[in-house]
Amino acid sequence: MAAVEPGGVVDFGYLEAFMAGDKAVVMEVLDLFRQQAATWPAKLDPNDPGWRDVVHTIKGAARGVGAHALGDNCETAEAEGASGLPAVKTGLDAALADIAAYQART
Repeated sequence: MAAVEPGGVVDFGYLEAFMAGDKAVVMEVLDLFRQQAATWPAKLDPNDPGWRDVVHTIKGAARGVGAHALGDNCETAEAEGASGLPAVKTGLDAALADIAAYQART
């Protein structure tokens, strides 16, 4: 199955293959990711004692939908500390934009 790659940030081919090509399930998973993601930016504050837990959650969700670079950014932030949060925020924004473009084209 050919992947739709609007911006190249999310590996939609990975997600489509993982969902056995079921576009309805792919869209549902992406909708769930976007819904969860709406709560994350406010929690990506180095003064929030739970920021590492949020970053860990984002890492798993990102890798699950094929946003591998975002997952890597999260892994770095977990290991190196709050200085990695700007890259997580930027990566999250890029992944969400890519997902929106994919959903608009599909």
